[in-house]
Amino acid sequence: MTNFITGLLRLRRGAWEALASVLIAVGVLMLMQPFTIALYSYSFIVILAGTVMFLIVSHFPE
Repeated sequence: MTNFITGLLRLRRGAWEALASVLIAVGVLMLMQPFTIALYSYSFIVILAGTVMFLIVSHFPE
């Protein structure tokens, strides 16, 4: 856990890519849930933010 937090603070690719992937997965889950329209409404924005974040952090150093 401390390696993950250290990777985030030092702007390392692995930790930020993992965070972006989790954000994309959360957005997909929000898209597929049948309970509330608010989660469905924001799912595209969450997926888009995760995708843009993944594109940006793929340029970070290892």
